[in-house]
Amino acid sequence: MKTGIDAIAFDVAKIHLPIKTLAIARNIEPEKLEKGLGLLKMTLPDTHQDAVVFGANALTKLIIDNQINLNEISRIYVGTESGIDSSKPIASYLIDLMEQKFGEDSLSECDVVDFTFACIGGVDALQNCIDFVKLNPTKKAIVVTTDFAKYDLNSTGEYTQGAGALAMLITSNPKIIAFDENWATSTKGVFDFFKPYRSLSKQAITQNANNDPWFDNLEAEIEIHKDQPVFDGQYSNQCYMDRTRNAYFSFKKLKNTSDSVYTTWKSIIMHLPYSFQGRRMLSEIYTLDAKTPILTGNEDASEYQNKLKEISKSDEYKTFVAEKLQPAEIASSLIGNLYTGSIFMGLLSTLAHFYDTKNEISGTKFGFLAYGSGSKSKVFEGTIQPEWESALTNIALFETLDRSIEIDFETYEKLHKKEQKQSIRKPQNEWILDKIESDIPNLIGARYYKWID
Repeated sequence: MKTGIDAIAFDVAKIHLPIKTLAIARNIEPEKLEKGLGLLKMTLPDTHQDAVVFGANALTKLIIDNQINLNEISRIYVGTESGIDSSKPIASYLIDLMEQKFGEDSLSECDVVDFTFACIGGVDALQNCIDFVKLNPTKKAIVVTTDFAKYDLNSTGEYTQGAGALAMLITSNPKIIAFDENWATSTKGVFDFFKPYRSLSKQAITQNANNDPWFDNLEAEIEIHKDQPVFDGQYSNQCYMDRTRNAYFSFKKLKNTSDSVYTTWKSIIMHLPYSFQGRRMLSEIYTLDAKTPILTGNEDASEYQNKLKEISKSDEYKTFVAEKLQPAEIASSLIGNLYTGSIFMGLLSTLAHFYDTKNEISGTKFGFLAYGSGSKSKVFEGTIQPEWESALTNIALFETLDRSIEIDFETYEKLHKKEQKQSIRKPQNEWILDKIESDIPNLIGARYYKWID
């Protein structure tokens, strides 16, 4: 029995800042970001949007476009690192909103939970749902990935920001892609990128040394939540390479093969925090698993890195990138980082590219190299199914991205600082964040959403 993705839908922030505009404002040569990193646009949430909104919009599209009977859905599992509550998962919000739109108690027997492991949380949710459907072939599950990648102003991550969600229906005998049995994992606990609890002393804020109550805070420290991470870019890149390399060769062991695995893949789908990240990270695996080994293993660290750089600039590697990686990069260039959704947007970008260019890919294998900081990589593969084109008919990925509204730099900074109070664009046929409770004591902070026709 085959198990995998039967249908897919997405929702991406509908406003963007051109990367060239950001580069000029930050005194960065635009070509460094556009041609060096493959960045063209940076999507941003409007004032009425958050991770729940993106997830709810993608899920609503999935349900409507595929006429899903919610009574058939046994679980909705969410991958995210943009949680809005330390207790209540985004998945519980999604259940509530879907029942508002599609009927009370229509999902009352559906299991829901969030998976959090940086950018790989969506893959964890996918693997769990696949295992569930394998054990229960008549059941169906949905995976939602939803995130907002926000970085500090003037930071080295600022130009990789993005926002959006994907929703995927997981079934037996899927229309789009069926995943194979082997899933390899490499894990190591590190601090390459994380979002820690942060605090300031109450005395520093209030200038009061007596620890008097302050907005109901009795503790001497005031805890602060920030969407922006603490990160070390170079170290994170190395962790990405190390975990992915280890998982890849573990995958070869699971397949019990000495042959190069990547040569069997029509396309390679990787986590892309920026569009060209994959091609930069994959050169080591490309080299180590080549039919004719280029590295002996006896090189010192400097020589090893120099050889990798030479290989990444070779015509052979550039051809390899164009054939196997580039289709997944297209959407990333126009969106930015989707964290947990990045690898799945890479899949959708690749499928949409082959659909638009009328390439028949039925029966071909796609390889997936997932990564999440902290850190973990998973490597797996799937086979494109005969009905994949029918599942792409109404997706219109690139047409939708072309309709994104451009904003100026001043508006961008106001949005980032949460100084912008009015929506940039008028919501239509979508969910919005309507209200955050601030008065009723036992509901302080509760978030309420509504559908706008």
